[in-house]
Amino acid sequence: MPIQKITTGVIDGTTTFANTQISGTITASQIATVANTQVTGILAVNQGGTGGSYVGQYVIVGGGGGGCGANPSGVGAGGGGAGGMLTGSITLTVGTVYSVTVGAGGAGGLSATSPGSTGSNSTFGLLTAYGGGGGGFNEFYQPKSGGSGGGLADFSYVSSSPPGLGVAGQGNGGSWSSNSIGTGGYGGGGGGAGGAGYSFGYGGPGAITYITGSAVKLAGGGAGGQGVASASSYPGGSGGGGAGGAGNAGGANGSTNTGGGGGGASAYNSGTFTGGTGGSGIVYLSVPTANYTGTTTGSPDVTTNGSFTVLRWTSGSGSYTA
Repeated sequence: MPIQKITTGVIDGTTTFANTQISGTITASQIATVANTQVTGILAVNQGGTGGSYVGQYVIVGGGGGGCGANPSGVGAGGGGAGGMLTGSITLTVGTVYSVTVGAGGAGGLSATSPGSTGSNSTFGLLTAYGGGGGGFNEFYQPKSGGSGGGLADFSYVSSSPPGLGVAGQGNGGSWSSNSIGTGGYGGGGGGAGGAGYSFGYGGPGAITYITGSAVKLAGGGAGGQGVASASSYPGGSGGGGAGGAGNAGGANGSTNTGGGGGGASAYNSGTFTGGTGGSGIVYLSVPTANYTGTTTGSPDVTTNGSFTVLRWTSGSGSYTA
């Protein structure tokens, strides 16, 4: 029986090397036994066994907050904040199951006395991107904090009811209108991952990720409503934020799988209008293709980006086994 000899290398995730002479650079996993084998070049058998690890990249976006509804008042309602956006790298342990949850967007408020709802959180393993805060109206019907914060309609109440706040490292705060109730004007925009909401109604900008190999913009804030007759609606933040209502109109919904905030409604002189629903969140995971196990639940979309495999979960729950 030949003697086992390993002259150099790094061995991961293997249980037995028998009757084997190896020289060169070794990265081994996904094999339990190498027997009667002589290797003189470079062996790269990745992913397997137990106890090894590799590095993945993630983008996690929570569900967007809903925009506030509106009654006749002469001021549009506040836009919803975007879902929080988390990006970074994670060391994945071979054999470990990482759970995934995609947060739903928050419902839009039914009237000025009904602020938008906060979006649901999205998760990957122990990482959490918080849902965006709902848009509000005044000190009695307040905007909410979240991944990014919701906007406020009436600036008279800023001291007693500030706009919603964002979570540090995930998003930004909403803004307030520069108008008082009855004077005509717009609600404040919800915050986005790339910046705060604007006091002149625009939603805060989202942020770009290149995890798929091309630019994808996510987590834009919802715009405030425009409470002026024959007004044009304000746009939501780039990255899926919903436009605000104009004149007598509801707010637009945030875009699906962006975490965009819903737009605030407007009711200039008649009717009651609903704020836009926040856009649902999304979870991306990119791993080296050499390490990709193919063991998933929740039916993620699977694509490639160069030497990486990219998984995208768009709804509900799921998992990835490293």
